[in-house]
Amino acid sequence: MKIGVPKEIKNHEYRVGLTPASVAELVAAGHEVLVETKAGMGIDFDDTAYTKVGAKIAPEAAAVFADSDMIVKVKEPQPGEIAMLEPRHLLFTYLHLAADKPQAEGLMKSGATCIAYETVTSNSGALPLLKPMSEVAGRMSVQVASHYLEKEQGGRGELLGGVPGVAPCKVAILGGGVSGINAAQMAVGQRADVTIYDISNERLAELDMHFGSQIKTAYASKAAIAEAVARSQVVIGAVLVPGAAAPKLVTREMLGTMMRGSVLVDIAIDQGGCFETSHATTHDDPVYEVDGVIHYCVANMPGAVARTSAFALNNATLPFVLRLANLGAEAAMKADRHLANGLNVYKGKIAFKAVADDLDLPYEAWA
Repeated sequence: MKIGVPKEIKNHEYRVGLTPASVAELVAAGHEVLVETKAGMGIDFDDTAYTKVGAKIAPEAAAVFADSDMIVKVKEPQPGEIAMLEPRHLLFTYLHLAADKPQAEGLMKSGATCIAYETVTSNSGALPLLKPMSEVAGRMSVQVASHYLEKEQGGRGELLGGVPGVAPCKVAILGGGVSGINAAQMAVGQRADVTIYDISNERLAELDMHFGSQIKTAYASKAAIAEAVARSQVVIGAVLVPGAAAPKLVTREMLGTMMRGSVLVDIAIDQGGCFETSHATTHDDPVYEVDGVIHYCVANMPGAVARTSAFALNNATLPFVLRLANLGAEAAMKADRHLANGLNVYKGKIAFKAVADDLDLPYEAWA
């Protein structure tokens, strides 16, 4: 199969769909890989690093799309990239369609087969291709919150972990999944006062066993969340409904109860965000204020630590890329129901029900 790797063009996105090590594996398996020039420069891989392992270098994205059967990316295709997709293409990348109807409609019009990293599953019911970026985003969320609590950044001027004689900040983490537990690990490491909220009592028990007395846990009722927002200097939104839009857990009204200079970090922004006042931001302009509360809602958080993120993502995606290249999309999905769960768009139709429901678009199962 001919596999194409275009340079990412989303704002401050430096990750790359395939590292040279991944390309070497694909070439060894008999596939051709075409990489857009400078696609790996954001993580310190020049074109020579790719040619040494057997890749060919294309001068522009148009050449990559024109000469490839499968396109491997990191972030959702931008409008100019969607315009280059054809029915013969297999697109394998993050899509997050439930919060992006124009993208969904563009991909439907293209006729391409589009498999989303974020809805591929595993035997345990986990999301193995979302997990590495959720880990990065969870860990980054505390780093970001600490920064924006600084007075110079418009925050309250408080140190997350306090000092002897001065209490630490209260951190409320909404959602005890992969990103939530990673956020908690970092916040605990900075000696913050951490509470994780979740609607699964089973998950709360697991978190209690994992952290012991280092954190508190609470059932995520509306009343509990409202109380958390009012008393916390940092609220991290880490909820996830696979493939679907994130629920709005923090309302505009709740912001009025928060301390001025508090920080909200919305990890769920790729899926529309879990704060009513959230809207996607970029690394160029990452924060804004509503009612004196700082909102950090960057839609590609892991892009800020591109090298770590690219390696972590490739570790997870490469086996699936190989399977798709070796068998072709349909045969690979028939052989692996978990890969089939990643299918979001097929032959001009939405093939993932939660996406179709959220966007009010027709749903059609692929097989």
